[in-house]
Amino acid sequence: MTAARIGPDERAEAMERMASEELDVLVVGGGIVGAGVALDAVSRGLSVGLIEARDFASGTSSRSSKLIHGGLRYLEQLDFGLVREALTERGLLLGRIAPHLVRPVPFVFPFQKHWERGYIGAGVTLYDILASSMSNSRGLPGHRHLTRSGALRIFPALRRDALAGAVQYWDAQVDDARYVVMVLRTAATYGAHLASRAQAVGFLREGEHVTGARVQDLEAGSTFEVRAKQVVNAAGVWTDDIQEMVGGRGQIRVNASKGIHLVVPRDRIQASSGMILRTEKSVLFVIPWGRHWIIGTTDTAWNLDKSHPAASRADIDYVLDSLNQVLRVPLGRDDVEGVYAGLRPLLSGESDETSKLSREHTVAHPVPGLVLIAGGKYTTYRIMAKDAVDAVAHGLGGALPESVSDRIALVGADGFAALWNQRRAIARRTGLHVSRVAHLLKRYGSLIHDVTALMAERPDLKEPLTGADDYLRAEVVYAVRYEGARHLDDVLSRRTRVSIETWDRGIAVSQETAELMAEWLEWNEDQVKHEVEYYRKRIEAERAAQEQDTDYEADAVQHGAPDIVPEARTGIE
Repeated sequence: MTAARIGPDERAEAMERMASEELDVLVVGGGIVGAGVALDAVSRGLSVGLIEARDFASGTSSRSSKLIHGGLRYLEQLDFGLVREALTERGLLLGRIAPHLVRPVPFVFPFQKHWERGYIGAGVTLYDILASSMSNSRGLPGHRHLTRSGALRIFPALRRDALAGAVQYWDAQVDDARYVVMVLRTAATYGAHLASRAQAVGFLREGEHVTGARVQDLEAGSTFEVRAKQVVNAAGVWTDDIQEMVGGRGQIRVNASKGIHLVVPRDRIQASSGMILRTEKSVLFVIPWGRHWIIGTTDTAWNLDKSHPAASRADIDYVLDSLNQVLRVPLGRDDVEGVYAGLRPLLSGESDETSKLSREHTVAHPVPGLVLIAGGKYTTYRIMAKDAVDAVAHGLGGALPESVSDRIALVGADGFAALWNQRRAIARRTGLHVSRVAHLLKRYGSLIHDVTALMAERPDLKEPLTGADDYLRAEVVYAVRYEGARHLDDVLSRRTRVSIETWDRGIAVSQETAELMAEWLEWNEDQVKHEVEYYRKRIEAERAAQEQDTDYEADAVQHGAPDIVPEARTGIE
């Protein structure tokens, strides 16, 4: 089966189809949960549409720690069910669903007191036992205990007096935004209709029953109606807002918790493994990320702009200070290449501290015809999607086939293992360096052939982007033609990670990237200039926010940057 494109032509066709036929399911929200719902529903035989007010994965789903993990700290909270469920999903993603996108990564867990070895070791042993009990799990190496000297050989950047020993264990990581795009393309391959920059501005009602949505094409300004037997709202941190729009607070309440991450060059921390540290409030990860490290995260309540959560100076200093307590050579703000902030949707509980709120998910039918799915964590998105579609089946009043999403490999997975073994032959055939081929395989899997076909048509696309040479020019064109990128920020922040992986946050490469996009999006010179200017102002605002001491000050500064398309409305008609 040929993987579907979700480019400009496909977007237009999807909106036309959604406007002209009644769907079984309309999904509102194009993050990982909405994408998962679309795939689960369409693979059960339902007709499906999905709309997203901004770019796909532009919220929480592109701003995570980029880990696929069970969550060691949930064992400490005795949440064994959540850990077991997440480890089951980790095994599925590694071994069957997305072996081209999800890959193993080791972590060192240092401790300062000798008695902690037994405590930490017992937790990691249970973690491994829970993982190994899954028959579908691709086996990761088991944990091992390290002496102080052994830990320092793996992580020389640690201060010798900062640890008495360590335990090393394995988890997995993913490019979160790229994964969302692959789930969406898989859903489209099975027939789902997808449109970004398309916002629900009102619900269609028959009495109390929701029968669809009024949708505004934010690019064109036009509005159309989408009729659907069931609407699934996968709005994440906007869940409460949607509930109020359909008649007040319902069964689900969600608190937004802000987590920020820093990106630093790989040479700033001498180590061959990731690391996890316990902090007073949560845990801190140091995660290998290509030629970089991702360091995070924080866990603080956020009640300001949900579209553009801001990282403050205090956030950055907290992460640096926490890590510097154990580093031999401390990191400073000058070592930070990139910063990003995201919001977790946490189900509200008794505690006022977001770090103690639940990562469990829940599904509700607040009014007939509307299903809400909220909470959860990235790793368990597929279970969340399955539960939401089970609720859809109840709303439709008839039995649906059981979910098969645990058996559906994402586009690009088929044949990946063989292609990985053939990467040197692919390099010889295409004229690319083998490291470039490896990079492409880990981003596109077997869809690499589509990318190299673009290079065959236009040899200049084989060249790296000037100023962001981890990425090839072909990847920009591919992002537009195949992956739904519509604006410069979509490419530099989500289809690639230039915005957090370069010192200038992508400013230097913005003109070249916009010009590559222009041909396929029919931009004139003024539009190219507008895109570059918007991107520059957005980066300047983010950097200015990161110099502010408080969330309120950072949020106020970041609000000064314009949006490339009209701001999402705050109310439903």
